[in-house]
Amino acid sequence: MTQQPRLLVLGCGALAREFSALLKLNGLSEVTFECLPAALHNHPENIAVQVRERLEIAVQKYDKILLGYGDCGTGGGLDALCDEFNVVRLPGAHCYEFYLGGGVFEALHDSEPATFYLTDYLTKHFDRLVFDGLGITSHPELLEIYFGNYKRVVFLTQTDSRELREHALHAANKLGLPLEVMVTGYGQMETAVIDFGIRERKPANGSLQPTGAVR
Repeated sequence: MTQQPRLLVLGCGALAREFSALLKLNGLSEVTFECLPAALHNHPENIAVQVRERLEIAVQKYDKILLGYGDCGTGGGLDALCDEFNVVRLPGAHCYEFYLGGGVFEALHDSEPATFYLTDYLTKHFDRLVFDGLGITSHPELLEIYFGNYKRVVFLTQTDSRELREHALHAANKLGLPLEVMVTGYGQMETAVIDFGIRERKPANGSLQPTGAVR
């Protein structure tokens, strides 16, 4: 019997719920998921450092690894790690891009560069991550400094729940900006997870199973 490859998704903590949902939805129970702290996004210069530390251990245990990040402000640092450790990452520069798909984010951004984007995760934790994280709660005068030039908030929602829409409206109101909502689903993130998990899965005869979602 052919041994199944050992598969790992090493992702951003801000995407933990989404990765867990996609692995379950597509029957990829054999894929291990681990995440690094979401708070690393407040210090992107540390992302590649911590990813490297985890990869140095993970490559000794797993046959294939999917890095659950975009570039995420690392200036190519994660791509260099992908080359060094022979792993792949999610497509695009950040989660806004891979949720929307190739070219869609660019068009949206070009239509209004002064846009503040929300995802399900950022919407749910907006007060803690944005107002507390940037010090606005303690120093309200910082609101104008950080957000005075923004023109709108665009909520890119993966699940389109009523609760999250209410959270998004709360965030937009706190910023004093109009809100637009786009239902994205999981976009290229889902495609990448399915392709990684199913393409690498081998049946007993050792041949690759066809790529596609398992519903």
